[in-house]
Amino acid sequence: MFVLAGCASLPPPAVPPRPTFSEGSFILEGRLSVRQGETRHHVGINWRHEAARDEIFLSGPLGQGLAELTRDATGARLLTADRQVIDAADWESLAERAFGARLPLSNLPRWLAAVPPARPAGSTLGVPTFEIDGWRIDILDVADGRPVLIELRRDDIEARLRIDSWTR
Repeated sequence: MFVLAGCASLPPPAVPPRPTFSEGSFILEGRLSVRQGETRHHVGINWRHEAARDEIFLSGPLGQGLAELTRDATGARLLTADRQVIDAADWESLAERAFGARLPLSNLPRWLAAVPPARPAGSTLGVPTFEIDGWRIDILDVADGRPVLIELRRDDIEARLRIDSWTR
């Protein structure tokens, strides 16, 4: 009978659970901060997402309505607080017309669901990091399998979304 002695292999390090929130319908409430260069904006966000329709309401620090964004089969629309309307074929075109930059807004539900592309760029064992259309997306914090802090970066633009509540 042989007795083997030596170094026992250590168990692999614990891997944090991957967010499990799926890309279905949801309602979220939270706060969004956007920085471009020295310019900063902070708004409240209330978003109702369904496969065929999105409704996003942005509010100022005191709860006053700043803008309402909608998307459906007919296109995307921005309604400002002073009742100006900007229409476009899709989210990206709307962002370009309204903000001067094509923001990859069609991917937002995927990012919020923490579902990266098939091969995430720069992912580590921790929280997902991936890139889409030149944007780096970091899921910085997860609670109950759902992202609660997401950061998006491209060039000199940085946006952080803090999600206070999810409803499915």
